[in-house]
Amino acid sequence: MTNKTKLKDRARDELFSHINRCAVLQAAEEDQKHWMEETMDYLAERYPDLSEGDLQGLFTLGMRFCRPAIPHGRPGGEADEAEEEGGAVEAQETQEPVGAASTEEVSAV
Repeated sequence: MTNKTKLKDRARDELFSHINRCAVLQAAEEDQKHWMEETMDYLAERYPDLSEGDLQGLFTLGMRFCRPAIPHGRPGGEADEAEEEGGAVEAQETQEPVGAASTEEVSAV
């Protein structure tokens, strides 16, 4: 592992730590972007050996972390509204139709 790779890994780990510590995951998307831009300025000063491309990669990675494919739950265990709606649809699809007998009920008859 090269020094540059170690430096990028440290900067990435620090970015993720800041995201978690500063509650960025619960912020609005526009606020996340603004926060991320300011944090990239900070990381550029803290890690001057990182290139503009490295910093852009960290920005992209940080924004993806803030908006994952599977939404983060809210504090207290509440899920996002979209996740709840998706879960309700999933539950409806897996339920048996009204009046359908399970295999246990049929064999007991």
